[in-house]
Amino acid sequence: MADGARNLVRSVETTCPYCGVGCGVRAQATPERTACISGLESHPANFGRLCSKGMALGATLGLQSRLLHPEINGKRVYWDDAVADVARRLRSVIDAHGPDAVAFYVSGQLLTEDYYAANKLMKGYIGSANIDTNSRLCMASAVVAHKQAFGADLVPGCYEDLELADLVVFSGHNAAFTHPVLMRRMESAKGRGQKWIAIDPRRTDTAESADLHLPLAPQTDVRLWNGLLAWLIEHGAIDRDYLRDHVSGFDAAIGALARDDQSTQAIAQDCGLDVHAVEAFYALFAETPKTVSLFSMGANQSAQGVAKGAAIINCHLATGRIGKPGACPFSITGQPNAMGGRETGGMASTLAAHMDFDAVSRRRVQRFWNSPSIARKPGLKAVDMFDAVHDGRIKAVWIMATNPAVSMPNANKVREALANCPNVIVSECVGNTDTLEFAHVKLPAMGWSEKDGTVTNSERCISRQRALFDPAGEARADWRIIANVARAMGYEEGFDWRRPADIFREYAALTNFENAGRRFLSLGPLARLTDQDYEAMKPVQWPVKQAGGVARLFADGRFQTKDGRARIEVHAAKGPARKISKAFPLSLNTGRIRDQWHTMTRTGLAPDLCRHEPEPFVEMHPDDARAFEIDDGRLVRVETDFGEAVVLAKVTTAQRPGSLFMPMHWSRVFADAGLCNPMVEPKVDPLSGQPEFKHTPARVRAYAETWRGFFLARDCVAAPVGVDVVWRRTPIDGGYLHEFAGDGAVADADHVKLCLTSAAAGEVISFSDPLRGNKRWAEYLDGRLNRVLMIATSGTLPDRAWLTGVFAQDTLKIEDRTALLAGRALKGEPLGRIVCACMGIGETAIQKAIQCGAQDVEAIGAATRAGTNCGSCKTEIRRLLKDALAETSPTLEKEARYAA
Repeated sequence: MADGARNLVRSVETTCPYCGVGCGVRAQATPERTACISGLESHPANFGRLCSKGMALGATLGLQSRLLHPEINGKRVYWDDAVADVARRLRSVIDAHGPDAVAFYVSGQLLTEDYYAANKLMKGYIGSANIDTNSRLCMASAVVAHKQAFGADLVPGCYEDLELADLVVFSGHNAAFTHPVLMRRMESAKGRGQKWIAIDPRRTDTAESADLHLPLAPQTDVRLWNGLLAWLIEHGAIDRDYLRDHVSGFDAAIGALARDDQSTQAIAQDCGLDVHAVEAFYALFAETPKTVSLFSMGANQSAQGVAKGAAIINCHLATGRIGKPGACPFSITGQPNAMGGRETGGMASTLAAHMDFDAVSRRRVQRFWNSPSIARKPGLKAVDMFDAVHDGRIKAVWIMATNPAVSMPNANKVREALANCPNVIVSECVGNTDTLEFAHVKLPAMGWSEKDGTVTNSERCISRQRALFDPAGEARADWRIIANVARAMGYEEGFDWRRPADIFREYAALTNFENAGRRFLSLGPLARLTDQDYEAMKPVQWPVKQAGGVARLFADGRFQTKDGRARIEVHAAKGPARKISKAFPLSLNTGRIRDQWHTMTRTGLAPDLCRHEPEPFVEMHPDDARAFEIDDGRLVRVETDFGEAVVLAKVTTAQRPGSLFMPMHWSRVFADAGLCNPMVEPKVDPLSGQPEFKHTPARVRAYAETWRGFFLARDCVAAPVGVDVVWRRTPIDGGYLHEFAGDGAVADADHVKLCLTSAAAGEVISFSDPLRGNKRWAEYLDGRLNRVLMIATSGTLPDRAWLTGVFAQDTLKIEDRTALLAGRALKGEPLGRIVCACMGIGETAIQKAIQCGAQDVEAIGAATRAGTNCGSCKTEIRRLLKDALAETSPTLEKEARYAA
């Protein structure tokens, strides 16, 4: 960097755009749109820590995949024309079919100001509540459970409680992967004696680190937690004074529990657990007053999601473990602003500022907005919304900052719905999402690093997101796009904001409007922020009082119900909504992996984040692998009643027999045959509308590929036409790795080779072994490797990590050319599978450190730097250590286990 440019580097304090932890970020931004990213030490969520995704934010700031200009029907247009077209489409549909023929589908990636603007336009001016958010897919069940128990969607605890607790129960929450920064805070507490219990069908990294793992059968969580409540009552471990003074419904709960056999033997049998493990869980919960129960997607994403959340909350209410330091039920949010969206009414089931559709609330919000037409009833939730698009009831849908063609259950039906809808409008910062394929109007939105506004994290902490750069191309803020369209529709007075601070002040004032302390969501003092105050705003938890934010709710035992008392409501324990069968004998569970986020539109741009798990896979137990004749590392076809995928098989005892696990991140942009959500049954919780992502009956069979290969190139390459091929792409340093395979004639491999190599412009070296069916081809241009093709019909393919390292070099060495023909490095060691994404450390370096005497995780970190940043790879390092030492000495293995 030149000295002049270096002097223009700006230091910006902002907030990470990924998970609900809401980590503070310090970005050193340059005029060249590059940024050096580090954790913000002063932020109360992370105190300077960042996970691998946050650390890699700087690699996602390029413009190569951005949507930069408005388009109508594929043609670039001026903004005024695009805005007028959207307004005309919405107005014509409303005039012809009514307001409920229009829908908005929004996202936890939006800022609070964006959410507020969209909600105000839809519910207060168009007059329909058909606005829902992708938070419906992750948080809706927790919202309803909170409202049943507390009277409103109120998360009672704070992150400090995770450190103060003596027991943390992870219920369907793999914090090691999904919230690694919080995991580090709990690891510190574990060092002083904090106990962990993991309730999860899979032996996740979190479960592997726990003191007790309960690998329960799918959809038996309610049975387990209801059983805990019954056990607490039977053993006198409840707080009768707290129940008398602050809780309603306890007597009815006793009657509801009595309908089932609540013996630990019966519960263990129903949940597929060891009875001693169940008793250990119940006893540890009973004897530990400072308990936090973290529940997340494993609990929420279920046709019984509300029942699961309520069952967890019931146990805390019955023992008075709420509103106290180190004691609370804690619904941990998935997205960076899922909470902000819930506050501003981004869900179809609520109005803004935690108000509902009762007559008093409707009139209050309408008076505040001075709106012409307020929505009179809840709108369509996400699954129902896209069903209505599919059958033609909704004739115009505006999608903002989300990718439902990938993320929704039964996603193929969603694609059909969008393909047949006459008016699909998409506001998006990325130019190549699966959903954009169906857009009639494309509106370029600002991305992280350009946005300016606020987000609210899982502990109700409001933080600022600040811009590092000017907008790319013609991108606009989402709130501004919404306001532009609203004014073009004739709603000038309600949308005359000039800057995000104007919207935030209006929203904050609404939370305090006619409140008088009745609604806990109150930001009253923030309604008076000046523009300068807003710009300098520090993180603060709501409710916000004159003295500042409030960390814990319900400390005084008062709740937001009419009588001020919390409510216990016991839901009946039920089995899975749809049973496995002879045709579909396995249960498909979906979830997340460590280094990717949602549908990879951002993380998929960062090569370092694609090295730990470079392609889609399915995990299955060895017993199932044997039964279905599946080999580890081979391709398999996974099928349900709703779709199918071809992915890599991972055979592991971490998976329950009879169950499959697939990650949800891959889209058709990265792996055309690797999507899991098209296979997910669109069954929803009847109360929350949240889909069942954790159990769909499925089957597997070997893909039986006859040939495989990979292709490295500087640019993305489309799959060859004229041949049936499984095709995926992964970003690497300097280009892309394309993996492919076929199950047809071996001649198809020759067709693929011809398609990929016919346009060679540089010097070519090649090798062919007809007997083994191996083909190796490389092109180098201007002294460096330009393209590489490797195909095999038998045996193994060369090491990708070695080749991608060669590909990243500026100059191709003589020995590298020879190695390319040989298909292996002639010297040096392979990097091995990446374990530590933050530091780029592979298995080989870790194993070498162990061989050289590293006997614990800290020693391995000192030798290699692996695990020294976010620490989310520590459990995997422990496994490598255990496996390595087990080969040398059982005694050493035992010593190492204790040391780790």
